[in-house]
Amino acid sequence: MEGETDMSSRHVAVLMGGWSSEREVSLRSGAACAAALEARGHRVERVDVGRDIAAVLTALKPEVALNVLHGRPGEDGTIQGILEVLQIPYSHSGVMASALAMQKDTAKVVLAAAGVPVPEGRVVSRREAARAHVMEPPYVIKPVCEGSSVGVFIVTPEHAHPPQELTRPDWPYGEEVLCERYIAGKELTCAVVGDRALDVIEIVSNVSFYDYEAKYAPGGSRHVLPAPIKPIVYQEVRRLALRAHQALGCRGVSRADFRYDDRLEGFGGLACLEVNTQPGMTETSLVPDMAAFAGISFEELVEWMVEDASLGR
Repeated sequence: MEGETDMSSRHVAVLMGGWSSEREVSLRSGAACAAALEARGHRVERVDVGRDIAAVLTALKPEVALNVLHGRPGEDGTIQGILEVLQIPYSHSGVMASALAMQKDTAKVVLAAAGVPVPEGRVVSRREAARAHVMEPPYVIKPVCEGSSVGVFIVTPEHAHPPQELTRPDWPYGEEVLCERYIAGKELTCAVVGDRALDVIEIVSNVSFYDYEAKYAPGGSRHVLPAPIKPIVYQEVRRLALRAHQALGCRGVSRADFRYDDRLEGFGGLACLEVNTQPGMTETSLVPDMAAFAGISFEELVEWMVEDASLGR
């Protein structure tokens, strides 16, 4: 791939697992990345991250850390801060960009200021969101600081009341939720690798998003690449993905998710939902799909991420 350099064997700690709600997909991402690096001749340590991670890394003394954690603590700036303190170069975004992108409501302010369209929305307490509709349905309720595949509800006009699951005493996703206007139409996503926006995928779901319990969970969907949208819109998604990556200060690989109501003229139906600074990295995940379409093998992509690793990101 462009900018690739030959690498001698490196001692790489692949950080995976952790304790977030996205632990299982992180373990799958980590296993795939570790196997790819071993196939390229690197010495790999598979590290299932626990709260003793600083001591574990101090003992291992890796040359570089490939961060494939999803959710907290790997995606919110926490692990990045530890790696900075330990002076271990690492992949993906740094402390500030990671924390900012994870805080969806704050990220939306930055994206909007940079000219990236975002859905209308507001942050409320989960109990306020459960008492009565906080905006006219249809709308989406999502945790402020979780990955988009967990804790998400689509509230439609057919629902007389908001989801009462929000009042559960064991609700694990924080006291505040983000309520956003629901955008009908296509679900699109575009990855950025370095300073290059890749191609655009349409995610076609095989399950209804109109059920209260429906979430943006893995499975039950297929990837259409390239996305079947007008060329001018296609290029606008790519432009906005790169703009969002830059506005948030992301580094390495990121993935921006969009909704697109193609009934509206021009770009009026296009909105960026969020930027993922630690996107899934199994061999069948969205980013590797886009890379393969661009002629970048999974092994090449993972090795580039290691080569791109640095401090002060």
